[in-house]
Amino acid sequence: MFSNNLPAPFLGTVRVLPNFPEQLAGLEDLAYNIWWAWNPSARALFRHIHEPTWNRCEGNPIRFINSVHQSDLQKAAKDPEVAALYDQVMTQFNDYMSGRNSWYKKQGGNRKGELTAYFSAEYGLHESLPIYSGGLGILAGDHLKAASDLGLPFIAVGLLYREGYFIQDIDPDGQQRAIYKRMDWNDLAVRPAVNAAGEEVTVRVQLAARDVTARVWKVQVGRIPLYLLDSDVPENSDTDRRITARLYGGDHEMRVQQEILLGVGGLRALRLMDYEPSVFHMNEGHSVFLGLERLREFIHEHGLAFREALEIVRGTTLFTTHTPVPAGNDAFSPQLMEKYFRTYWESIGISRAKFLSLGLDAMPDGSQLFSLTVLALNLAAMANGVSELHGHVSRAMWQHVWPDVPADENPIQHITNGIHTRTWLSIDMQDLFDKYFDKDWRERVEDKSVWAKVDNIPDEELWATMTKMRADMVDFLHKRLTRQHQRFGDSPEQIQEWAGVFNKNALTIGFARRFATYKRATLIFRDKERLKKILNAPDRPVQIIFAGKAHPADQPGQALIRDIQALSKEEGFRGRILFLENYDMNVARRLVSGVDVWLNNPRRPYEASGTSGMKVPINGGINCSILDGWWEEAYRENPESGWALGDNSRVYDDKDQEIQNAADAETIYMTLESQLVPLFYSRDEHGIARGWLRKVRESMKTVGPLFSMSRMVEQYAEMFYFPGANRCELLTANRFERALKNAAWRDRLRGAWPSIRIAAHLEKNNGDGFTVRVREKVEVVAEVDLGSIDPNDVSVEIYVAPLEQDLVSSNFRGGTIPMRPDGKNEQGCHVYRGSLLEGDSGKYGYTVRVVPRHPDLVHPNEMGLMAWAHNTI
Repeated sequence: MFSNNLPAPFLGTVRVLPNFPEQLAGLEDLAYNIWWAWNPSARALFRHIHEPTWNRCEGNPIRFINSVHQSDLQKAAKDPEVAALYDQVMTQFNDYMSGRNSWYKKQGGNRKGELTAYFSAEYGLHESLPIYSGGLGILAGDHLKAASDLGLPFIAVGLLYREGYFIQDIDPDGQQRAIYKRMDWNDLAVRPAVNAAGEEVTVRVQLAARDVTARVWKVQVGRIPLYLLDSDVPENSDTDRRITARLYGGDHEMRVQQEILLGVGGLRALRLMDYEPSVFHMNEGHSVFLGLERLREFIHEHGLAFREALEIVRGTTLFTTHTPVPAGNDAFSPQLMEKYFRTYWESIGISRAKFLSLGLDAMPDGSQLFSLTVLALNLAAMANGVSELHGHVSRAMWQHVWPDVPADENPIQHITNGIHTRTWLSIDMQDLFDKYFDKDWRERVEDKSVWAKVDNIPDEELWATMTKMRADMVDFLHKRLTRQHQRFGDSPEQIQEWAGVFNKNALTIGFARRFATYKRATLIFRDKERLKKILNAPDRPVQIIFAGKAHPADQPGQALIRDIQALSKEEGFRGRILFLENYDMNVARRLVSGVDVWLNNPRRPYEASGTSGMKVPINGGINCSILDGWWEEAYRENPESGWALGDNSRVYDDKDQEIQNAADAETIYMTLESQLVPLFYSRDEHGIARGWLRKVRESMKTVGPLFSMSRMVEQYAEMFYFPGANRCELLTANRFERALKNAAWRDRLRGAWPSIRIAAHLEKNNGDGFTVRVREKVEVVAEVDLGSIDPNDVSVEIYVAPLEQDLVSSNFRGGTIPMRPDGKNEQGCHVYRGSLLEGDSGKYGYTVRVVPRHPDLVHPNEMGLMAWAHNTI
């Protein structure tokens, strides 16, 4: 930085920005739209204007337009090549922003009232805006990009963290240091949000006994506005200014404050900008307090009773749960909740007990905490996990919210995660696709026929492209390692050694993700000598790159990083193992485009989905993974798309962790030794691994379309957003007439439900049970005392499930058969009949149950009411 010898300091600073020549007049709007993050031609434009400045600004367009000299802009404006590229990019950009040909428009969408508001604590849009920590934020960022591509009516809300998530430094001993740097908003793609009158928007929220103010910023993500709240404003105390300082920083009290600001403040910000969303999507439980604020709005502003307001809020709210790991599900003491919400429950006229009942959850030690996940499930009638397996796990994990409902029938559904293809696909691979795919492939990445064109790419070109991408990644690693060891104070000779440590032609395995203990980063080192033989086989070298951050409070996670750093210096591992510091979106893009294999070995079933492995196949890499999260679905779809580790037929208890570790490590070694390494090094006379490329193609064709973010967001729209918007219109019409009626119906049903009695029997019973042949009908008769309940308000069903283990572990876990009414018996009980018809031999149990029935139920079992037969009336 320039220094001077003035006898007194400067009084202040003045930022001087360039004037854009008429030929480049749209450059500022382009820079302030994150659209450039997934459009290489836009980034190429900035680079062509002045490459030295672009490189110095590390790919950040805002820093670039703030830093480029006026003379360089003037010179670029007269350059025919720059002018042509500018015209091309701006034509693409303006056409995109018009939304004329979007998926939503093609679906006939343009209805007023279909706006969805998406709330998330973090967003991973680009490394220049570091308000993300890992997978949750990356998924949220990809969600916004795909919603933009599809043209959905969509807005998003989050927090703008002044220090973001930490920068990771690794010292020579492998100790992680968390470094926080204060960001300058002038260098970020954020602008003050304004209301219809053009005034900057600020919101106020109550935190315990004080009011806190937050400024609202806007980030434009293609067609989607993202609004971020910032408490670092002069109106607040120094303590309150730090509420939005750090992502996932501070104690429980800080977390509650952040989450109130996100949920309550975020909703108030939208109201100040005249937004009236029909559907609210909570990405994890961090934003759940927005549901409480919506209840307050309906009660105070529209005069509804609590139960009536809840009918609307629940019917128009979606909650996505992302983790079965307890640390990922926030829970706070009742005393802390009382500190921050006592005035809230008093203001809406409900008791402390009523408020706490919305979220109280029993802990293993017998205590009770207020769970934001339980609160979310009580405030959202729409809920989902993020993979098929995670849907099963979540339904079992939260079954106690609906204790009378079998786990696999409770309202938690699933939509498997995806990735925003154009964000994560390397430029080299995009160029190759442009050559051999259909012209519009970028708009149809969820279409299997698009990816089938992978077979049109000659082996020679695909292999050459993958080899170049690996070499580029190794060059990047060497530069990063050089800087890291310069910081260590290594000698020039030592630094030179590190600058060439990795082989550009060796089989390269990547393991990069958050360093949580359940992900088992060091599992592959269980038998070190065996691993050394694999890595150092003559003529078949293998190298492994590790990267990832452990939360600053996660000491076991940080210990794993130290272990790997120490191992990387051991004889036999040196030059074959390395840990790359400060894993962010930039590092992730480099790794997923350069590695040959992506290793993933979490403790099943703790990986809810995982998305890093989805980014590798589109770039020519292959997954080698435990059958957990998304990979179980991908491998089932096509076993030729990669390698499966472990045994998915068994879920180990915590006490069996060592058994599981030993079994999974053995599978890793065997897979490397007998399949993976030999296939990669099986070359023809041209040096090409044809068999490897066959697997690469299968991986691309399977993962590319099935796990695209476009597919995922289309599913969210069709399963939740569009039905939720229709429900909002229905429930709020005619001064909330339908909501009031539905709330009264629920009250009547809940009040009368305990009086239901059911007795059932087989019409012909030969004593102890009943024996029939496959597909032979068995008539079941039920006598049901409904008390005061109208028979039209319920359904009566036979429930049947296999009782033998081999049947339980098959696809059939249980099912229902509707029963038909058949008048009343002499005692006045309703009689129902139904037929069992088994399609396979074995021993089955049956019973009869009564469930609520109403056309406005979002899910048949959302009320948690289910009466079961006890054969006594």
